[in-house]
Amino acid sequence: MTQQTSRPRRPGNRPPTRAEKRKQWRAEAARAAAARKRRNAVFGVVGSVVVVALLGALVFWVVDRAGDDSGGGGNTGADASTPATNGFPPLPAGADPALGTKPTVTGGCAGITELTPTTLIKGTGPAAQAGQQITVNYVGVSCATGEEFDASWKRSQPFDFQLGQGGVIEGWDKGLVGVTVGSRVQLDIPSKMAYGDDASSGRPTGALRFVVDVLKVE
Repeated sequence: MTQQTSRPRRPGNRPPTRAEKRKQWRAEAARAAAARKRRNAVFGVVGSVVVVALLGALVFWVVDRAGDDSGGGGNTGADASTPATNGFPPLPAGADPALGTKPTVTGGCAGITELTPTTLIKGTGPAAQAGQQITVNYVGVSCATGEEFDASWKRSQPFDFQLGQGGVIEGWDKGLVGVTVGSRVQLDIPSKMAYGDDASSGRPTGALRFVVDVLKVE
């Protein structure tokens, strides 16, 4: 005997009534609505993930571009290949545009015993004299290691002092006399004309090299 699949059947296999049809339509409509709701929920999650990913990529691109545009100066102040902006440094009229860029300064002068000035850029302004107020930008490194220990470029603020009055190290007081405004000069300074050799002072020791830009005298 062939086994027939058991299926619910209406008594006497009669046609469905109008009420039964409406009930069936409502059930099918409910199933269709539930299916649409599930699809919408899935698409909503996927869409949110896509939007978040796109926003993240956009933020990364903006930050990356900002980092590229900034010149990547790191912990040494303005980048040596990128001119400073926002009015710093205040260059004298007619100055070489190179003075608007932080110089790259290395060591290599360890063991010197005498002050050695070297003009890197010759300015056309008045010469600095002892007793005058002088405005400079500078970078200072150790002759022995080439490590930078100070720079006005880090603070985006030139340094003012009275030349030849003992307010700075002797290597500056003597090495900058006669340097013309608009000049960039390298000063190789022995320890006896800098901060000495006593490491307990907390100051840089040994021979030092400074690259100094003379911006103004008055």
